[in-house]
Amino acid sequence: MTDSLAFATAIVDGLVAAGVREIVLCPGSRSSPLAYAAWSAEHAGRLRLHVRVDERSAGFLALGLAKTSRVPAAVVTTSGTAVANLHPAVLEAHHARVPLVVVSADRPAALRGTGANQTTIQPGIFGVAVHGEWDLAAAEAGPALGEVLTAVVASASTGPVHLNVQFAPPLVPVGPLPPTVEPVAPIEPPSADRRSSDRVATPPAEPSLADPTTSDRFPALTGRTLVVLGDLPDPADAELVLDWAGAQGLPVVAEPFGRHGTNSPVPHGVLLLGSAPFLDAHLPENVLVVGRPTLSRPVARLLQRTDVKVMVVAAGLEFEVPGRQVTHLPLRRCSHLPRLFRAPGTTQGASEREAADPGRSRWRESWMEAGGAVARAIAADPPAWGTGPALARALVANLPDDAVLFVGSSNSPRDLDVAVTGRAAGVTVVAGRGLAGIDGCVSTAIGISLSDSASHAGQPRSHFALMGDLTFLHDANGLLIGPDELRPDLTIVVANDDGGGIFTTLEPGQPDLAEPFERLFGTPTGTDLSALSLAHGIAHTRADSEAALAAALGTRPHGIRVVEVAIRRETHRAERARLQAMANAALG
Repeated sequence: MTDSLAFATAIVDGLVAAGVREIVLCPGSRSSPLAYAAWSAEHAGRLRLHVRVDERSAGFLALGLAKTSRVPAAVVTTSGTAVANLHPAVLEAHHARVPLVVVSADRPAALRGTGANQTTIQPGIFGVAVHGEWDLAAAEAGPALGEVLTAVVASASTGPVHLNVQFAPPLVPVGPLPPTVEPVAPIEPPSADRRSSDRVATPPAEPSLADPTTSDRFPALTGRTLVVLGDLPDPADAELVLDWAGAQGLPVVAEPFGRHGTNSPVPHGVLLLGSAPFLDAHLPENVLVVGRPTLSRPVARLLQRTDVKVMVVAAGLEFEVPGRQVTHLPLRRCSHLPRLFRAPGTTQGASEREAADPGRSRWRESWMEAGGAVARAIAADPPAWGTGPALARALVANLPDDAVLFVGSSNSPRDLDVAVTGRAAGVTVVAGRGLAGIDGCVSTAIGISLSDSASHAGQPRSHFALMGDLTFLHDANGLLIGPDELRPDLTIVVANDDGGGIFTTLEPGQPDLAEPFERLFGTPTGTDLSALSLAHGIAHTRADSEAALAAALGTRPHGIRVVEVAIRRETHRAERARLQAMANAALG
């Protein structure tokens, strides 16, 4: 076995021993040793290998594999621009706290700065977006390598890390391929303080909730409090927050992400916040933000109000309210919420029973009843087919109880936010809200589906995605999947308004700016999504009515399929305004 292949085998063995079970590989010459090592590990049943030819899509596939499983996934590339193509996925993983391990192959350090082909300065290429960084040469493939790789995977628990590996020729096996070995059992990742000497970001310590010296940092939950639930690193935590708030008698205005369970948030909460008379009459004294809200301007306006106290449990995410002071509560795990707030006049964490009171329950009911009134008004005059809100409502209404729905960026999550209320308790909605870009959404959805299917192999769940046409086209290379690669059973619903419909709802969409709009922001492409799907061997159908959509969603796909729904782009701004006006009228 060559030195490079032995080094690569030790790296893959170390990653597997530390808990990595999914590796996404992009073909390349310099990364050949890692490719052979990963292939051998797959044949030994120690990991699943996914091969992709586009590095940007590969990075998001790895991100999707890790996003809901919360188990670090690795993506392997060759040197040069291949590494740079991972930057969008690394940024999303950083801001969303997704456990991602980047393994980049490199030439020996002596060739840096010499003009050698496909050679650049790879260490540091991701800046502060990585939570740990290592630059290793074959000479370091000694007994300490296992400890370093354990630290690599442990550091990825809070976000992406970068392992840059230098390889010298020969890069391919000399003689027969290395033998496969028996599967190994995963080991428990070490504590966060076991780090390599390279740059590693250590997550801030969370104070003990039982320590009375920190009780002043956990205030009494008095007065009228509204919970605003944004996106969370782990979608399963949304249900924990809703259960806690329900027991506390607190209303929750929730973005559509996560699993909501049986304790529903306020129906059409964003429309209630958009009604100035209602909000003035129901103004909370405190707003507790859990996670990171990113979708609506009514939420942003509420948090800017100086007559409301804002407290934030960011759950490990970055969140500030520009221009004002907020109280940050140092809590990274939503499961600790029941112990966070002390009962009035005490220094101890309040139990759910101690914290709840009849007045608080009436406060919650006033919000729930108002949301119910808005829901009934919209149900009586629902959005017309051909609008984004109508598609969102029809899609959610036809999801199986166990569905996992990935939602792309731009209009799709906002349509869910404004138009949909109530869904099956087992439905989980996931989105890439770290930077909320349209990058990599197809690949992220595929990764989530593959990972979730593996973890629920005995009872496979149904997987769906909803995204606009530009979001779909932006990651069309996510459909470049070879014949030997795993494919999930995934239905991708594409809301096709032929362009950048989100801009019609923003300032560029104002009527007096209409003349340059189509070219600068509308950007229609006219792409035939049926032909594009056919080129990739993907099934495609069009749904021209709610009944047709229900029929399409009612059959389980075999592999990936695309369901295209035409949306009239000119309806975006008007329909949301209509829904807000209906809410205002229903609220009196």
